[in-house]
Amino acid sequence: MPDQNQSNTCDEIIFSSFFKSHAKALRNFLFYKFGNAEQAEDITQEAFVKLWQHCASVPLEKAKSYIYTIANNSSLNQIAHQKVVLKFEKNFTGLDKTNESPEYLLEEKQFQAKLLKAIANLNEKQRIAFLMHRIDGKKYSEIAEELNISVKAVEKRIHVALLSLRKEIDL
Repeated sequence: MPDQNQSNTCDEIIFSSFFKSHAKALRNFLFYKFGNAEQAEDITQEAFVKLWQHCASVPLEKAKSYIYTIANNSSLNQIAHQKVVLKFEKNFTGLDKTNESPEYLLEEKQFQAKLLKAIANLNEKQRIAFLMHRIDGKKYSEIAEELNISVKAVEKRIHVALLSLRKEIDL
């Protein structure tokens, strides 16, 4: 009987029955594991296609394990590929975040450097109050409480800091 050597997985009726009994469970497994219904559907189909292509070498008793392994590996490969794509997009678009001209980007960089230098030139009390307000987003009352000074003192420090920054940057 030469049919004994060939797996009965290749029999269309047996394969169809196997597909009907395991496709939904595999699709649900992939959906629950990776959270993407379309991806789960696609990978389920791919797993069964690969099973059909390799039906001669996969006995029916190992077919379930085979499709789950294929599906899981395909999902992990897609996730790894997506990470590479996202990393590339992040690095690539980081070079040209805006569609501004090179002159504008240069001016922006120079202004930023000038601003950082101007902030560094503020006296310590003004710089601390200014950065707590502008960077940390704290209210004057919160700054006053943390620095153990009055709200009026905070207002004065930030006001003087802003005047100093305007003067230095306008030059």
